[in-house]
Amino acid sequence: MLEKIKDVKDLKDLNLVEKNELAQDIRKYIIEVVSKNGGHLASNLGTVELTIALESVFDVNKDKIIWDVGHQTYTHKILNGRKSGFKSIRKLNGISGFPKTKESPTDCFETGHSSTSISVASGMARARDIAKEDYSVISVIGDGALTGGMALEALDDVGYNKLKMTVILNDNQMSISKSVGGLNMMLSRLRTRKLYTKSNNSVKRIILRVPVVGQKAVRLVQKVKRSIKQLIIPKMFFEELGYTYLGPVDGHNIKELENIFTLSKKIEMPVLIHVITKKGRGYSFAEENPDKFHAIGKFNIETGEELANKSITYSEVMGDTLVKLAKSNKKIVAITASMKDGTGLTEFAKKYPDRFFDVGIAEQHAIGMAAGMAKMKLIPVVPIYSSFCQRAFDQIVHDIALTKLHVIICIDRAGITGNDGETHQGLLDMSYLRLIPNICIMAPKNLEELKDMLRFAVTCKGPVVIRYPKGGEEKIFNLESKKHIELGKAEILKLGKDVSILAIGKMVERAMYVAKKLKEKSIEADVINVRFLKPIDEKTIYTSIKKSKLIVTIEDGTIINGLSSAVKEIMIKNNLDKIRLLSFAYPDEFIKQGSIEELEKLYGMDKESIIQKIEKEISKK
Repeated sequence: MLEKIKDVKDLKDLNLVEKNELAQDIRKYIIEVVSKNGGHLASNLGTVELTIALESVFDVNKDKIIWDVGHQTYTHKILNGRKSGFKSIRKLNGISGFPKTKESPTDCFETGHSSTSISVASGMARARDIAKEDYSVISVIGDGALTGGMALEALDDVGYNKLKMTVILNDNQMSISKSVGGLNMMLSRLRTRKLYTKSNNSVKRIILRVPVVGQKAVRLVQKVKRSIKQLIIPKMFFEELGYTYLGPVDGHNIKELENIFTLSKKIEMPVLIHVITKKGRGYSFAEENPDKFHAIGKFNIETGEELANKSITYSEVMGDTLVKLAKSNKKIVAITASMKDGTGLTEFAKKYPDRFFDVGIAEQHAIGMAAGMAKMKLIPVVPIYSSFCQRAFDQIVHDIALTKLHVIICIDRAGITGNDGETHQGLLDMSYLRLIPNICIMAPKNLEELKDMLRFAVTCKGPVVIRYPKGGEEKIFNLESKKHIELGKAEILKLGKDVSILAIGKMVERAMYVAKKLKEKSIEADVINVRFLKPIDEKTIYTSIKKSKLIVTIEDGTIINGLSSAVKEIMIKNNLDKIRLLSFAYPDEFIKQGSIEELEKLYGMDKESIIQKIEKEISKK
């Protein structure tokens, strides 16, 4: 069946049996490609029938479908002109794993983070009404993403203003980890509604057949029904907000889905369609371990095992160290925004369940709650992916830094993260965090230094940020720390008279390699492990750069307001701005997808490119 689909228009010509065959073909194709490329598997296997039904009923070339997060759009891409190109998904210069407007007009909005789709859809619906145009606007959002404050704000606005649009709630009881919180409990109760709805409709049909009193009886029953509703389904959250609630409906039954989508088009008010799906549907390993297969690297289809040789990661080291520290310090607590496994907190949650808090996809709330805990003398540790920490910027500024509260924010996946592309690269954290007063920012050169920094952070006063990259360390050298960590103190790893190389985080190892290769060409270099971006060690940096012919900065972040900017400020302050400065950082743009190695080479951040540019600069008069 998949061979017959050249474009989404072909989908509308298929009968129900053919659509079900197509669903199985698409599922096999997704498993085959993701096993070779890596990607978001479980979420896409769970939305195959949902996508087929949705794009059978609605016109994707006219109607606006906004996929929340967007990592579940593989079926959509296959149906909309990218079937052959799907084999290049997430590769350098290939198609994206998320909606991309430049790929197809059917990708009507670019998404990558959760809880945004209802807001975007409401904007499009209002634009449609102002222009007096006629098209449907649909937000497809997961139950996990519904815990995000932005999604709840948008739900409230749309319902109150009776905006004609549809919210499809894809309820698989999962985000990345299992969904948590009161909304999840409410949805669990709503899943029982199917029996109630069927019996309610049957009773109504019988009563209406009774002559004369039929209509009056129905009105009476409806009054009673509202009372019963409150008992069976407490508060009827969505209907109270102003939505027509339809469902729950089986998200793997194409016929039922098409019927309910067709019905929704006739309703002149906000509609919420509750769809029940199974994450990982059709692939047993993904069904049994949906969190593992949420985002996975290359794997063996027959066994479900990942093919990459896994080394110990920064996330795991952070989690293991935190468990050890928490054993002797009862004030340490850990908070996650639905990322327990991804940020290394699985063991902490098992060992100290009373000190572990999963708040769902709600980074702002996580930081605000941490502030409250710190105010009461606890020591909250909040690991968050760099690209998601952006969502809590105001809380870091207003709730933590302003009053110097002792909260430890561990910025995971900092720097280039690879194949997920623009929305997931963690390049901005040093730049925007450096703007904030009263905050300490540090980055470890290797796994051992991460342990030291976490121990140091627990003893600190005030807000502390530790940033570290995705995966493990390069381990070119055995870089043991020469001195214990002190607030705002850099570490001198090597002395030389020609070049001053200043590096931070994982780039310190690279700086040592570069210095070794330069020495083979009789170029001697200082290598400084900056350690602290804020407060930065001006004295050590000044001593190094004032005797050098060339200053080099290397950082896994954006060129704006990171290490390079900090060093320029020291140079200007000390009248050293005549010395040449060569900065290695990523440009002021959103960095596309590709493997970390490919992107580093493309942007001149790999070891060989750095060496060549330094040699070229030194050779100039």
